[in-house]
Amino acid sequence: MIAMSFDDLINAERPALEAHGAVKNEPYSAETWKPWFDAAADFQAKVTKYAKEQGVDRVSVEMDVKKAVRHPAEDAP
Repeated sequence: MIAMSFDDLINAERPALEAHGAVKNEPYSAETWKPWFDAAADFQAKVTKYAKEQGVDRVSVEMDVKKAVRHPAEDAP
């Protein structure tokens, strides 16, 4: 089994964020919102796997990934 990396999590969060942006102003329908639900579920599963592999708190991992994706300038030197 290949270990999950932090970059893998970033690469899973980006499509979830993009999919949410595409539907957040649309009326809800299961079909329209499915890409976001699927991308978000994939991200959550990967965060859980990574946290378990690393022996760390999954909520902290999720917050760190979301910060890295949504506010990249704050992490730059």
